[in-house]
Amino acid sequence: MEVEEQEGRKSRKMKRSNKNERISSSSSSSFAPINSLDDGCLMHIFSFLSPIPDRYNTALVCHRWHYLACHPQLWLRVDRSLKDFSEPGVFPNIEEAVSAARPGDTILIAAGGSHLASNIQIRKPLCLIGGGELPDETTLLCLRGSDSALEFLSTCKLTNLTVKAELGCCLLHRSGRLIIDECILQCESNPLDYLSCPIVSTAGSEVFPSNLKSHRSDCVSVSHTRIEGGAKAVLTSGDLALQRVRVIYARTSLYFWFDVDCK
Repeated sequence: MEVEEQEGRKSRKMKRSNKNERISSSSSSSFAPINSLDDGCLMHIFSFLSPIPDRYNTALVCHRWHYLACHPQLWLRVDRSLKDFSEPGVFPNIEEAVSAARPGDTILIAAGGSHLASNIQIRKPLCLIGGGELPDETTLLCLRGSDSALEFLSTCKLTNLTVKAELGCCLLHRSGRLIIDECILQCESNPLDYLSCPIVSTAGSEVFPSNLKSHRSDCVSVSHTRIEGGAKAVLTSGDLALQRVRVIYARTSLYFWFDVDCK
């Protein structure tokens, strides 16, 4: 009898342990860590994140996430510090990155130092993002003798960047919807401030070819952007007008939030 009772207790313990193992295995499979996913699946998840700050912060988690979050399928990179540019999607300057980009691509510009940008025409929808935590960590410099740093002929977005123009304008808007968010625009203010203006828009102007006009989509939106220098924040020669202007005076600078739209 005792032997039978011992065997019965052993069998019951084995059943309970087997049941617990099944429960633990099922629970672990239902709560699998994200790193168990393959690279393609992880990259697809990262593609839904906003480039700044979510995808940028994702790249800081580990080496694998940095590789996937900075993959050229998600965005292109401009990094002057690199010596080897054989890696696809990495370029030494902005002009080459813009030329190689496909419509809808995002270009991440590395922080540190100044990136030369003179009369760079952007004819396709792109997003240009500074790689620093603050906009003044990534600077685009337009040297004297250039009309503008960037010339926009398509819908584009500029964020987390500082654009400096020694003489001329920081941004020249020709057509399309231009979104400027969390940037710093600086241009020469003395002594020839009438030659310098942070934003110039000719959208809707008769001077510009009519086949490239699109009155319904031509507009400029500026938010959380510091504008310094120049007699005016925006100069327009077309049929654009300032709307919903808000200015905050600080000790050392002025902050403008506004939309530019068709009359």
